[in-house]
Amino acid sequence: MRGDLAIAVSTDRGGTHVRKHLVKSAAIVGATLLVVAACGTNDKTEAGGTGGSCDTSKGTLTVGVVAPLSGNLSALGIGIKQSAELAVDEANKKCTVKGYKLQVSAQDDEANPAKGAQAATKLSTDPNVVGVVGTLNSSVAQTVQPILQGKKIPQVSPANTNPSLTRGNEFLTAPKRQFDNYFRVCATDDLQGPFAANYMVEKAGKKKIAIITDGKTYGKGLADEFSKQVAKKGGTIVGNETIGEKDTDFSGVVSKIKALAPEAVYYGGEYPAAGPLSKQLKDGGLNVPLMGGDGIYDQKFIDLGGKEGDLATSVGAPTESLDTAKAFVNAYKEKFGKEDYAAYGAFSYDAANAIIGALAKTVEGGEWGDAKRDAMLTNVGSYSGSGATGEVKFDQYGDSTNKVLTVYQVAGTKWDDVQTGEYTG
Repeated sequence: MRGDLAIAVSTDRGGTHVRKHLVKSAAIVGATLLVVAACGTNDKTEAGGTGGSCDTSKGTLTVGVVAPLSGNLSALGIGIKQSAELAVDEANKKCTVKGYKLQVSAQDDEANPAKGAQAATKLSTDPNVVGVVGTLNSSVAQTVQPILQGKKIPQVSPANTNPSLTRGNEFLTAPKRQFDNYFRVCATDDLQGPFAANYMVEKAGKKKIAIITDGKTYGKGLADEFSKQVAKKGGTIVGNETIGEKDTDFSGVVSKIKALAPEAVYYGGEYPAAGPLSKQLKDGGLNVPLMGGDGIYDQKFIDLGGKEGDLATSVGAPTESLDTAKAFVNAYKEKFGKEDYAAYGAFSYDAANAIIGALAKTVEGGEWGDAKRDAMLTNVGSYSGSGATGEVKFDQYGDSTNKVLTVYQVAGTKWDDVQTGEYTG
């Protein structure tokens, strides 16, 4: 119990009777305060969402976040972090995890695998960390996965799309679960790449396509899947070039690509390079659509030079179009002042809630400790719920059962969705 006890006494000229009454009242108040103090030493409560209080006497447990909170990709990382914070805040108000208060520990991986490893190591040394939301980058996930697995800490990614993270390098022909602690709530590149290729060849009518990637795990893997599907649909990859993710002058690559006279360019990478690349292709005399994956689907791509007609795919349906996401969008805006959850905010919210829901089941009727970690992994794997992005559920590899994807196109100064559905071949 917490709070201050206030006593109001009106003035009275009744002499002895009043003094005796005050003495008796003081004694009662003193006894009451002793009870309050004793109660405060044995119980701990937090305000609940219905005006009551949550029992948090068992302590505080932590949901970790690993994402780029600084640098070029920070817009995506901050959306991930804040959406996880929203889920935790709501869980605390609803007393979701009985006996515990939840908190978020957000670690900046700077989109760097080595920094990601440091972040995962820091979180893994805290016995109160029950799960981790992250990462954004597939290359960072590769260093984080084994560290968290060593401590049996579930990792639920809102954004990793490389299929090898769950099913291994032979993901198409001989899939094999890689890490039993790793899950994701988004569709993968073996779906996203072909989905993009089908749109480019069949809907946009572009059959001569040049490929440019940043050479990283995400970008190369996505472009490889795109390329295979283009060939299946009768298109041709006329060239394949690589740039550095931090390059700013693309004149050499632009000259090589222009000479091939492609009808479109597919970029495997992220928006910091993709935006300027699109502009330099146009300025260099090659005014054709540039298409990319979810890594370029952000307002910053347009701000950095993305032009009218450029295309991107992203996981899920447009958040603002989903009835299931309305409560998330409104709550996010109320908490943070604006709708800046970016491409993966709704997915991060769902990832955090999968961890929270599994935790509530794991500690039901008991207390958290290392002996609960196996049960926690099992409960994340079997989690099923209605999330902002739709149904949240995992298959035997830890992949999302939600396979919805969307194609977006730049129209003026914003992205418009032009096709939503599942990849069917």
